[in-house]
Amino acid sequence: MGVTRRIKEAASPRAVLRAGAAELWAFGVKNALSCVFPAFVFGMLAITKTAGGLPIARYDLLFLSCVAFQALMVATRLETRDELKVICVFHALGLGLELFKVHVGSWSYPDPAAFSVGGVPLFSGFMYASVASYMIQAWRRFDLALVGWPRRRVVVPIGAAIYANFFAHHVLPDLRWALAAIVVAATWRTEVRFQAIRGRVRSMRAPVAFLCIGLFVWFAENIATFFGAWVYPHQKGEWSPVHLMKLSSWALLVIVTFLIVAELRRLKDYSPKR
Repeated sequence: MGVTRRIKEAASPRAVLRAGAAELWAFGVKNALSCVFPAFVFGMLAITKTAGGLPIARYDLLFLSCVAFQALMVATRLETRDELKVICVFHALGLGLELFKVHVGSWSYPDPAAFSVGGVPLFSGFMYASVASYMIQAWRRFDLALVGWPRRRVVVPIGAAIYANFFAHHVLPDLRWALAAIVVAATWRTEVRFQAIRGRVRSMRAPVAFLCIGLFVWFAENIATFFGAWVYPHQKGEWSPVHLMKLSSWALLVIVTFLIVAELRRLKDYSPKR
């Protein structure tokens, strides 16, 4: 009778709801811990936007603060040296994209900066690096595993084509939707498996993961532009939400980030220390 009662209690709606809430809480905590660096960036954007009498130019303060925080993360082992190297790669890729996009007028930076290249403040690369930081941290904390991941000869050309399209669509037809369709076709059978509470393994399709992270980054972009990190042409008079069309751009950028991190892990047995 005792065993039967425990089974019934375990299967009761209240027990199921309680277990689901506990798992959702654990999922949220891990995601929050993975967002340490992005949260710092947004915090500094808010502080430097509202505080008066800054000791140096705002963008320079943001850049130096991000460099210092990255050093602190490595010193406190919140981030490994290997993770820092990957983040530096994304900083460089992001800065290259920023130089082009600002040159063609896609967006602009309203404030001056001493730490800048071609009119683009160096802190801007950290906006891309923060996406990579979240992804790397989440990969480690959730112990992500890819099942059915495409081969390198498929993944590398797709990633290169997506990154190239960010530049080429200004003079050639925009292939974002065709590339998105190719990504879905190539990764639809891929399962992203992650550790939930008490060692339970959950999974989702890779394209769903890309879209979820892209939506998260789109919301983050609205916060960043609200605090004046950069300005789109339609925001020069007063702030207004970022166009929903930008969600497709961020989803594709997330895909590039994911592809690079996945390939680094596979190519170099990239497995950061816990």
